[in-house]
Amino acid sequence: MKTNEKNQTLLQKAVVQWKTNPLFSTACVLVLMIILQTLALGFDFESFGAWFSHWTRNWINILRNNASVGIVALGMTFVIISGGIDLAVGSTLVAVGAVLMVCINSYPDGLFTSMGITGLPVYVIGIAACLLMGCALGGVSGFLIAKQKLPAFIATLGMMKICRSVTQQVMQTQGVKVPSDFLAIANTKIGGQVVLPIIYWLILAVVLHIISRRTTFGRHVYAIGSNERTARLSGVNVEKVTALVYVLCGLMVSIAAIIQVARIGSMDYANAGSGYEMDAIAAVVVGGTSMSGGKGSILGTVLGMLIIAVMNNLLNLMGVPPFLREAFKGFIVIAAVLLQKKEKNA
Repeated sequence: MKTNEKNQTLLQKAVVQWKTNPLFSTACVLVLMIILQTLALGFDFESFGAWFSHWTRNWINILRNNASVGIVALGMTFVIISGGIDLAVGSTLVAVGAVLMVCINSYPDGLFTSMGITGLPVYVIGIAACLLMGCALGGVSGFLIAKQKLPAFIATLGMMKICRSVTQQVMQTQGVKVPSDFLAIANTKIGGQVVLPIIYWLILAVVLHIISRRTTFGRHVYAIGSNERTARLSGVNVEKVTALVYVLCGLMVSIAAIIQVARIGSMDYANAGSGYEMDAIAAVVVGGTSMSGGKGSILGTVLGMLIIAVMNNLLNLMGVPPFLREAFKGFIVIAAVLLQKKEKNA
């Protein structure tokens, strides 16, 4: 009898955690997805070592392929916690990636190659220009939203169209070649595996988690998202913090662009970053961040990104057509928002 009561108590606690703790519910869903993925991979191997090696490689591929959008999602977390949204991240990635590639172009007529500047100095200049460009584009969105009082949806939608179309127009006549040495930034092997993009993602997640939880800026972001008027009356410079949130998001997009260029060695200006805004928003929402602002966490976003990544891989293993995979992603986002609504009403 006591055992049954104890089990019932544990079940009740689990139900309460599911309803009130977004990290708990997100982690539970992730565990379920991992189990399903493991079953889909199968166990038809000659030994446990062979199975584990295959399982590990599959996970590394999943994490590496989603590291760039995962980094974008980290910046998006701050935006959504502040009560905003950024639809321009995919197009911004293309724009800053183009700036980087123009700077490091190794053709004889390249911007710096033609002046006899090559190697590390060019890489430093290119990366710095890329980061500054990302911050500047994020700053423009932040200025329009914070100072000009444009709705975040409209401001970032306009930036999305501007960034991609201008980049395509400018780059259609540009011949660009990425130096092979630059590819080492993302493709250097550690332990026989290409894991640097994953390491960058995890380091940035730790840094931004600390910023969100341990700094005045982080507390102000939560305060603005919870109640902008109260935050203003409390002495928070709402306009400045809001603008900085979009600058931070632009910085994350720039880092993702650097990693992507270094991984692939090129960039498709028409399609690169396409859908990143939706994937990033999906990861943030699935991770428990409230679309109304004021609630969320970097850890939740990382877990949410893992859920999206594992789901994509699982659907691929099951042979689900690519177009239908987006439908599953939409279903998960809707379910996550409905769960948040249920928690709010509880």
